Amino acid sequence: MKIAIYGRAFGDEYSPYIQKLFDKLVKISAEISVFEPFYEYLSPKINLPECGVFKSNGDVRQNDFVFSIGGDGTFLEATALVRDSEVPIMGINTGRLGFLSSVGIDETEQAVDSIVQKKYKLDKRTLLKLETDNNLFGSENYALNELTIHRKDTASMVTIHAYLDGNFLNSYWADGLIVATPTGSTAYSMSCGGPIVLPGSGNFVINPVAPHNLTARPIVVPDDSKITLRVEGRSDAFLVSLDSHTETIDSETELSIIKNDFHINLLRLESHSYLDTIRNKLNWGLDIRERGKKN
Repeated sequence: MKIAIYGRAFGDEYSPYIQKLFDKLVKISAEISVFEPFYEYLSPKINLPECGVFKSNGDVRQNDFVFSIGGDGTFLEATALVRDSEVPIMGINTGRLGFLSSVGIDETEQAVDSIVQKKYKLDKRTLLKLETDNNLFGSENYALNELTIHRKDTASMVTIHAYLDGNFLNSYWADGLIVATPTGSTAYSMSCGGPIVLPGSGNFVINPVAPHNLTARPIVVPDDSKITLRVEGRSDAFLVSLDSHTETIDSETELSIIKNDFHINLLRLESHSYLDTIRNKLNWGLDIRERGKKN
């Protein structure tokens, strides 16, 4: 079994758990490779076994699984390495909420056992793709979570004209606009009052950021639609982000968003479910009044 490990810096309290993960992988005779900057970070912190290093997408393609150690931001970075290879990614959470990095840091040994025993499922996660005349983001013109548009050099609102399959939808006077995938519906869009959309539902969410017109509400649209956006405002520059990548555009740039032609395989243990993750991360069903009484 070949496993690539990608990660970011973590608190010292996580070091013993990371050590246990590597020890477990050695125990099952896994062939391990570590992202080179992460390998250099880990070397003085834990006793690394003999393993290889990798730098690029081409190296990842040769693996059976990718383990992402960090939060959801780290997971998003790992998707940029996996791209269209379909190598499953398992997110190990050393961050905060961890909707994507859903395996607890104390569950890593059991998670490896589940993989060996094939007790897991692959969630196929849709990505959105951005098309522009100037190929704004090059080959990394896709996002697992969302595309966002924001004002840049002014405190004034921007106006974003939105079209759906060529038909005019709305003009949003707002601080910005989010187009989110189902995966991204629990990220920035949720914090802006957007709905949670289940993976596999075949939808995108269009959600204004702080709209001036309070009747401008989030809307859920089919993911086989083509969303076209044009931006204008007092400034000549605006920010466009695809997950963690950001570029500057002007009012002449037309943005077209469609469903990407490849997906990401998120590895989910059989003992977990998406609904479990939602309940646990958002504390659904938890009566904090009762917890307060106990204290």
